[in-house]
Amino acid sequence: MASIATDLPIALADRREARIAWLLAAPAILLLFLFILLPTLAVLVLGFTDFELGFGGFRFVGFENYAELIGDRTFRRSLSNTAVYTAIVTPVSIVLALAIAMLIEAETRAKAFFRTVYFLPVASLVVAMATVWQFLFHPTIGPINALLAEFGIAGPNWLGASGTVLYGLAIIGIWQSVGFNMVLFLAGLTAIPRDLYAAAEVDGAKSWFERFRLVTWPMLGPTTLFVTTISIINSVKVFETVKTLTEGGPNKASEVLLFTIYQEGFVYLRVGYASAMTVVFLAILVILVFLQYRVLDRKVHYA
Repeated sequence: MASIATDLPIALADRREARIAWLLAAPAILLLFLFILLPTLAVLVLGFTDFELGFGGFRFVGFENYAELIGDRTFRRSLSNTAVYTAIVTPVSIVLALAIAMLIEAETRAKAFFRTVYFLPVASLVVAMATVWQFLFHPTIGPINALLAEFGIAGPNWLGASGTVLYGLAIIGIWQSVGFNMVLFLAGLTAIPRDLYAAAEVDGAKSWFERFRLVTWPMLGPTTLFVTTISIINSVKVFETVKTLTEGGPNKASEVLLFTIYQEGFVYLRVGYASAMTVVFLAILVILVFLQYRVLDRKVHYA
């Protein structure tokens, strides 16, 4: 009886604590449902309809939208462009960010200054910087082509030629991503115990490369996994630079998935078809993240 009398107040306290926890979490759960789960469900449903903005009704068409995607040359082109863009921006931005983070970490003075300078692109609006990038990439008066001319190289029309526009956008994407990735790597480098470097040096790791290979790189495993995930997601969902600088041109050479979805949904008003594209887009993101975790997570060392 004494045990029951003791357990009852504890159970009541636990229930009261659980109710308070649910009440505190309720606003976040409501926002999550309204702004993430409900729109996602709406996109899934609309992907099976022929709904168009401005028309009163719609009908369910099954998998017709998805069948149309298979033969849609614009969709295939945008998918290919997105893959090329991601393949360039993700690895280059990660390698540059890690190199810059290690240089800043090794710097004894002006660390805050360099962190701020390299992080500025993250805080800058691409729309506001569009004029700057258009000037930098200008085929005749742009500084980039002027620099190439100093070495006897004829600079291309970066944003106006089908063969170079995607590479020009990739350069901007790298500029955008490096600062954010650098901050994450700096946090990872700061968390590595200094004793490990001393122990590695005692064991014969005299060069910086040996210390990097034996200590820094393994200990940065969780950070690298997170940075890679974020970089892939950000690269796949590129939109602002394409919309602001190229509008998908010339000849759809810079049209990417999100821009194609935007065109179909808000220009041609084919919401059902755009929703089907969005479902494919989300599926690609989920598959990429899943494969990445399957491949990289096994190699990650968690301290």
